Amino acid sequence: MAGGRGPEPSAPPPGRDSPETTKSEARTVEKPDRSSRIGRTGDGNAGVPRKTFGMQQGSGFLTPRQRRLAWLGFLLAAVQAPVAAKLVSDDSWLFSLCVALMVATVIIADDAGRRRPAGAPSSD
Repeated sequence: MAGGRGPEPSAPPPGRDSPETTKSEARTVEKPDRSSRIGRTGDGNAGVPRKTFGMQQGSGFLTPRQRRLAWLGFLLAAVQAPVAAKLVSDDSWLFSLCVALMVATVIIADDAGRRRPAGAPSSD
């Protein structure tokens, strides 16, 4: 009689199903109600969506490596133009500006090709 409780029922013999349950078996752990949290009502109920397909994007004409190099070239030319304008007395910095604008045009055209759905016809 520890702690004012009555005697614990004995465990059923092995191999036999007993209709009686012990106190330790009858105890359940209460989980907090997930719907009571503000703004997070759907957490934990993530079902697999059906009949939804991601948009298949078209591929641009630049490979990922070429695209990274184009961005690097654009940034270098864009930074070099104002530095050259400050350091050089002639107008040769305009060449760097033109190169940066041409590379930017290629990046934008590639980006437009990537954003177009895969099956969409071109506007040519």
